[in-house]
Order: sequence, then structure tokens, then C-alpha cells
Amino acid sequence: MEEKTAISFANVAAAYDNGEDVLTDVSFNISAGAFYFLAGASGAGKTTLLRLIYQLHRPRVGQIKIFGRNTGEMSRDDIAQMRHKMAIVFQEYSLLSHMTVFDNVALPLRVRGVPGPKVKKLVTKVLDWVGLGKYADANPKSLSGGQQQRVSVARAIIVQPQILLADEPTGNLDDENASRLMELFIQMNKMFGTTIILATHSKKLMDTYKFPVINVENHRVGFVGTAHTATQHTPTDATKKIWKGPKPQNYFSELSKQFDDIEKAK
Repeated sequence: MEEKTAISFANVAAAYDNGEDVLTDVSFNISAGAFYFLAGASGAGKTTLLRLIYQLHRPRVGQIKIFGRNTGEMSRDDIAQMRHKMAIVFQEYSLLSHMTVFDNVALPLRVRGVPGPKVKKLVTKVLDWVGLGKYADANPKSLSGGQQQRVSVARAIIVQPQILLADEPTGNLDDENASRLMELFIQMNKMFGTTIILATHSKKLMDTYKFPVINVENHRVGFVGTAHTATQHTPTDATKKIWKGPKPQNYFSELSKQFDDIEKAK
């Protein structure tokens, strides 16, 4: 049914500057609450696919629907409102160097008008969870690439998006921190029903977490594996040994309660 489809592509093609198509004749439906890996060689079109979903790039032809709405019929204000239900994590982090780590993560909450005390509590919690609590007052430029990536992820997840798009979020992380982020994403999917598409080159990651794969090759998109949500997913023994962080369900339960309090206060 339409309301249960988070993302829908129909005969979509995309190109840049009137050049050759990066993606051609792409058609698929992704159900709300699904978790997919996005795989393909460098330059195959993975980032373009994510940009199309987030409406940072418009298709040359075809139709894209997000939450059941045709994006081609949306105004700029409509797209801005739609993006409030989404979050995207880029390879290049996109952090603001004139702001502290805390303020970078707090920014989407402040844009939404969340009260200051709630912002402080939520940002402190999410930074602690991703292992960066002691860097709250630091400038992002002073952090390593892996640490900056975790700040970028923290900023994305703090708004409880309905759709999370992640472009190689574990690429600069060691196994423990990659596993920590994966468990965080899985708990988002499980507890909030967040639809997640995570681009990766890591065969190890895909072998450890058996989610279905969207494969981009020769300008086209194919699917490998059966779609399911993380409620059906059990990490392997190897994963359990790697991950040493606090239980993500505790963080998300508390985060959910605080967002409920914010909504009631409005």
C-alpha cells in the first residue's frame, strides 16, 4: 500500500550537466522500516541515488515519490518540510568549522525550535553514546576523520528521522566503532521504524549484518536478498564480541521519552 512505501522510483534516469546518464531506468519500492545496504564500485552512482532520494539532485526523467508524495510536484517549501523527516550522512562530514562539536549536533534541534534544556540533554546523551562526550567543546577540525564522521552521524540521528541515508558512514572507523554505529542504526530501525539505506564498500560489514543489498552497476540498480526490518535481524557472535558500547535500546528509550515530552510541551 502507498502509505507503507517510504521511497518509490519509477523509470528514473539521472545525469549531471547534460552528460551521460549516471543512473538509467531505475524503478523500485522501499517499504517503510526497511534496512538496506547500498553497494557498487566507486563512481557507479551510489551517492547520486542518495542525492535523488534526499532531493539534492533532480532526475532527468522519471518519477520519485517520498512518503507517497511525488517530489516533482513539490515546492521548495514542501521539500524543506519533507527533509525534516529525513537525515543524510555524507562521506565529507559537512560539519561547520565555526561551531563546536556540541553546536553542530544541536543545530537540527535548534532549527526545529526545541527548548534549550532539552537540546543540552539530548546532545549530551547522543555524544556520549558515540563516544565523543569529552569533545563537546572542541572544534570539529581538531578531530580525526573517524571522530568527525561520528559527529556527523550524531547530528543526523538526533532528530529521529523517518528515513536515514548514510554514505560510507563506517569507512574511516575501526571495527569497534563501526560496530557501535551499526548497532545504533539497527536500534533506530527497530525502535523507531526508521528506513535506512547505508552505502558501503565493506564486504565484512555486509557479511556480518545480513541485510538485503541495493547494488548499483552499469548505471542500473538491482536488489540482492529479501527485504526485512531489523526486528528480524540478530547480530552474529563475531559482532557481539566487537561491540562494547552501552546498550543502544537504553539510549533510544530515553531519547524517545524526551521527544514525547517536547511534543507535549508545544
